[in-house]
Amino acid sequence: MELRALRYFVEVVRQQSFTVAAEQMFVTQPTISKMVKSLEDEIGSPLLLRDGRQMVLTDAGSIVYQRGQEVLAAHAQLQAELNDLGTLGRGELTIGIPPMGGSLFTPAIATFRQRYPKIELKLFEQGSRAIETALINGELELGGVLQPVDPANIDVLPITRQLLWLVARTGSPWEELREVPLAQLANEPFVFYGESLALNDVVLNACRVAGFAPTIVGRSGHWDFMAALVLAGVGIALLPAPYCRRLDPAQFTCLPVVEPEIPWEMAMGWRRDGYLSHAARAWLEVARETLPGRAGDDLMLGLTGIAAPLQAPRAE
Repeated sequence: MELRALRYFVEVVRQQSFTVAAEQMFVTQPTISKMVKSLEDEIGSPLLLRDGRQMVLTDAGSIVYQRGQEVLAAHAQLQAELNDLGTLGRGELTIGIPPMGGSLFTPAIATFRQRYPKIELKLFEQGSRAIETALINGELELGGVLQPVDPANIDVLPITRQLLWLVARTGSPWEELREVPLAQLANEPFVFYGESLALNDVVLNACRVAGFAPTIVGRSGHWDFMAALVLAGVGIALLPAPYCRRLDPAQFTCLPVVEPEIPWEMAMGWRRDGYLSHAARAWLEVARETLPGRAGDDLMLGLTGIAAPLQAPRAE
């Protein structure tokens, strides 16, 4: 059984799409289809059936998917251990970096690069949920994740705990407030997070608690693009407070969202029972030194030295 065919099949099941799986694996869709078909021919049984837009695993497919993940995780760990036979002075390390939290890791990346210049640092840029899955499956050693995560499978080093704030254009109805209850935003158009991002579910759940389903007019995983859409009048957005501090207070109104508060808790995660290479352990050491990891720590302020001050909420 070819390992590549197994990897492609597992990705198709995860993504529920041959097209998306091909994009994730950086190959063409016919290549994915051909490899999955060869796997079915080798096993002598169909693995996937289509039910409308969904893909349903056959009995054989369920076994191959479950055991396939275990095989791929074991292979990844084997490769990591073999690669780790060398010295710490060379090699490579891949770290999962979520698009919304990338700037948080900049101090650690810079320090690691200075300390270990011969180790190539590769960044796996995906959403927190994809990173968590890759950690559990042994495809990544380390990755930034949005808490909470499954403590049975993932250990974490906390990085920061912030709250999401409302971002609106100046002149908004909330400009004179000190904070805004989430329910007051029920009738507003939202610039939202991408559906593959964990923050998407976090904000949706908070809106349900507040008693409404948000009207979504656009999606992105990049805070600066979301802010640009707000400035263009597309809608409002909810962004972590540190990013709000980088917005021009002459153009934006930013203030805390309450009832409920919406936390943004980033951490560095790794598989609880997984193998950590020398490079990965060195990264964690650097991360502990450079990433404070306390509630309210604002790691954004030290990145540029010229971050715009957050607009102070005005007295009612």
